[in-house]
Amino acid sequence: MEAFMTGVMALRRRPRFEVAGRVALMTAAALAVALAHRVGDPGILCPVRRFTGIPCPFCGGTTVFIELGSGHPVRALAANPLVFVGAFVFAFAPLGPAARWWALKNRTRNGILTLAIATSGIWQLARFGIL
Repeated sequence: MEAFMTGVMALRRRPRFEVAGRVALMTAAALAVALAHRVGDPGILCPVRRFTGIPCPFCGGTTVFIELGSGHPVRALAANPLVFVGAFVFAFAPLGPAARWWALKNRTRNGILTLAIATSGIWQLARFGIL
């Protein structure tokens, strides 16, 4: 067991293996969601949009993965740019962006997140024809 844990810890110190693992898991999830969507469309998944009719800033997040899994990256980007970019940032964070992000001051990080979420909310309102 100790040898196994040593091997796991060695892999964790190699960011490219962590990135490869994240990309593999995200690819598998995108393909699975795309396949499930082809078999039977579940309808609106966002509870905010389902009950209020108003999309939230993260609406289209599942659609991003459906479109990526179907091989349509432009449609994925159009569905929700925030989730699209966030997925790539998450995947490649071990290569250095995470360290740069956490090096920023809290106020700066909060400002960036607030601006990104507000912009995404406006994007979704425009995308669904509410604006």
